Amino acid sequence: MRLYQLDAFTDRLFAGNPAAVVPLTNWLPDEQMQHIAAENNLAETAFYVKADEDAQYHIRWFTPTVEVDLCGHATLATGHVIFYLEEKPDTDQIYFTSRSGLLKVCRGEDGWLTLDFPIDTVQRAYVQPPALLTSFTEKPQVVFKGKTDYMLVYETQEQIEALVPDFREMITVPARGIIVTAPARSEGDSRDTAGVDFVSRFFGPQSGIDEDPVTGSAHTTLVPYWAERLGKEELIARQLSARGGYLKCKLNGDRVDISGQVQLYLTGEIKE
Repeated sequence: MRLYQLDAFTDRLFAGNPAAVVPLTNWLPDEQMQHIAAENNLAETAFYVKADEDAQYHIRWFTPTVEVDLCGHATLATGHVIFYLEEKPDTDQIYFTSRSGLLKVCRGEDGWLTLDFPIDTVQRAYVQPPALLTSFTEKPQVVFKGKTDYMLVYETQEQIEALVPDFREMITVPARGIIVTAPARSEGDSRDTAGVDFVSRFFGPQSGIDEDPVTGSAHTTLVPYWAERLGKEELIARQLSARGGYLKCKLNGDRVDISGQVQLYLTGEIKE
């Protein structure tokens, strides 16, 4: 089996979020795919199978410990593999069936790819699991709950940068992970936030990774919130992990476009 490792949501290697992509002709047993994902030891490994229809594929995502319903950066990486390395379709749009429904990836100029994902269903969380807030020394302004994640909104980017979570506490929170977010600083700085609308980080010890470098799926929660708060549909986002990530986002009704670039790091083969 061929294996690709790519860095997503970045214009340079050794940044963004690394993902593995494994093209398949038929699905492997679930246990075998989970073993491969654990061996890769990346935030996500995506497996895909080409469907009978043109430009349509089936996709599944695995962390080192569990299968997940949706992953943005691994879908972006899979789109890059299909467009530029494997099938190389003539079309600039491909579709994936998944546990989160039908997903679309569009090819743009200069290697940019755009994910078309459904927005998250988010509600104000007036009652929170005690471990959610005790995982952080600094309390958020407000807490929301989506389908799989909690989102904690803070006042400043400096607060987001300074957060040091207690992962032993956080792992008991019943959720895929925890999003923290705040408006970006207005001036540029060493984290390159000039022109950025909002910043975030994502913590997911429940899913086998303490901090995810760049989380495309989290922006299905973030973008509707910030679009309403800032009164604009097109947004620039920066994820403030150590590796960093840059995303262009657009709210389209009940869908969100999430755009990024992908860099190929390695190709290889899995010994069967």
